[in-house]
Amino acid sequence: MEAQTLSAEVRTKSGKGPARQLRAKGLIPAIFYGPGTETVKLAVSPAKLERMLTGDYGRNQLIELDYEGTKAFALVKELAVDPVHREILHADFYAVSKERTVEATVPFQVRGRAIGVQKGGQIRKLFRELPVRALPQNVPAAITLDVGPLDLGAEVKVADLALDEGVEVTFPARRRVLFIEYKEAKAKEGEEAATPAPAGKKK
Repeated sequence: MEAQTLSAEVRTKSGKGPARQLRAKGLIPAIFYGPGTETVKLAVSPAKLERMLTGDYGRNQLIELDYEGTKAFALVKELAVDPVHREILHADFYAVSKERTVEATVPFQVRGRAIGVQKGGQIRKLFRELPVRALPQNVPAAITLDVGPLDLGAEVKVADLALDEGVEVTFPARRRVLFIEYKEAKAKEGEEAATPAPAGKKK
């Protein structure tokens, strides 16, 4: 992924009053911190930040903060969002390095139509997202599994996933993430559960 540059201003005041003044100028308060980094209070454009975070990488988008001649890589650590208008009110940026791995959560997606589905089965995906470890610039937008070759009864474990170089799913290698189940068998189980027990004989 390419880092996206976000221009920022250093701010010296805190509190509700200064925050309102920033918002009147189309900015929001933010803070930048992390290991080996001096904490800096910033002001950034919420519109530009939101555009970055609604791209393919979401909250995992690598950001290059640019303020007062300083450039630093960061990830969004936390956002305060207006519960009604869904506008960003405050952002925490955490310092990262392109030489140190980070941990993130990415969507788990499937593509194709499994052989087992064509035979009447169905896909059971056990996770919507998967935890990964990678250099910040190598965090994938998603982990996508081609289910086309999977037949009835097939299962996929973490070790079976095709990952980009340098990307690791932090679940145990033997953990199951998806399988193709027999749809008819499941339906039959449901019918048996719904069948009432025979009534007792009247005396």
